[in-house]
Amino acid sequence: MMRVYIIMILQLIIWSAFTLVEWLSKHDQLLYKVIMFFVFFYLAFVLCNRVTQSTAKTLFITSLSLTIYTSIHYTLALLTH
Repeated sequence: MMRVYIIMILQLIIWSAFTLVEWLSKHDQLLYKVIMFFVFFYLAFVLCNRVTQSTAKTLFITSLSLTIYTSIHYTLALLTH
């Protein structure tokens, strides 16, 4: 259980780094942003798979962390605007 908690924290850091890089490249084309998203998703996926050694758990944890981060990100965006 502690491993999942550590992975979630590390993945939230990865998603935060993605948001920072996306903000820094706000003038890039959409295609490059999509490619960048998949690079960060792959990084989060590989990190989780290294620890859990299970593809099903990895996919679930990575999807969950992305969902949590996205909901927090858009909730804060709505509150600040």
